[in-house]
Parts: sequence; C-alpha cells; structure tokens
Amino acid sequence: MSKKRVAVFGGSFDPIHNGHVALARAVCEKDFADEVWFLITPLNPHKQGANLTDEKVRFQMASLALADENGLVASDFEFSLPRPSYTINTLDALERSYPGCEFLLLMGADNWLKIDKWYKSEEILSRFGVIVYPRGNEEKPLLPDNVRWLSSPLYDISSTEVRHAISCGNDISEWLHPDVLDFIKENKLYTSL
Repeated sequence: MSKKRVAVFGGSFDPIHNGHVALARAVCEKDFADEVWFLITPLNPHKQGANLTDEKVRFQMASLALADENGLVASDFEFSLPRPSYTINTLDALERSYPGCEFLLLMGADNWLKIDKWYKSEEILSRFGVIVYPRGNEEKPLLPDNVRWLSSPLYDISSTEVRHAISCGNDISEWLHPDVLDFIKENKLYTSL
C-alpha cells in the first residue's frame, strides 16, 4: 500500500490568511500531495526575538480557517518538540510518529534561495521531497530532481500586512476566513502594534 503524501507547511501563521489556504489547496489540486499539514511553529529559529502571538491562539485560528477544507490540516505537532524548531528534527519526529506517511516540505522561493543556511540542509534535501512556490515574480530556478516548482496564483498579502491593517482599523475581511476575523475581533488581537 502506498504511503499518504503529506506536504509539511511550517510557519508562524500569525494570523493564517486566505493566501496560505489557497496555496495549500493548489498543492492538493495539482496532486503534489494528498494532504497539507499546517505546522504552527512555536519558535522559528530564523525569527528568534519576533513578537509572536501565543502558539495556542495561532493554532486555534488555523483550525478555524481549515475546518471545512478537505485535506488541509492544522497541526500543533511542533508544540511538544524541543525549541527552536529545526526542520530536520521536525521531519524526523513526523516520520517516527506517522510511518504511513511520506513527508514533503512546502516552502517559498525566498526560503529555497537560502536553504543552504538551514540546519542540516543537505540531509533534508537528500531525504525529503520539496515543493517550492513563488513569493514574488521569480522565474522557476533550476531545481534538483526531488524538488518541484508549484506554479500557482500569487496572493500578494502577508501576515505582517494583515496585522498592520488590523492595528490601523482597516477592513481586511477579504484576506481572512470569517471565523478567523471574528476570533481576532473577539480577542482584540493585533490592535496595539
């Protein structure tokens, strides 16, 4: 029996927005993976010192955004792992916990260009497939055999912009799932940045 292909989409998701969800949908629609797991990162080694919203709150928002999405899963898997969360350690732990799955790494082209700076990047690339998506108007780079380029519509929004817009009192309803927007309002998130 073949293993379920799971694309691991790690990030802060502070907050998760419609661009994240559309990207993950494209991964499944183009049959690059059977599921996409949104791994909420408690502490990103590349963003140490960043003022992140509590991880459980970010996980709640992701769960709300993905509740009705087939094949898209909010995951708090990294919450129980040592911090900071190095990708290779997370992938190792996922393989041990879910032997029926084949894990792929989903990342933006900006991260792909600096993957050589990641902890144990050569091991990641030798053991796991990678799906790279454009973050701007990048041309498809020359990629190794186990790395696929996801040509998908680009959503020109970021979580940083969402937080800023909320702090300014701007309407961001087109950027967020309605339940996430309600949750942010109810909990007065991002109002004083």
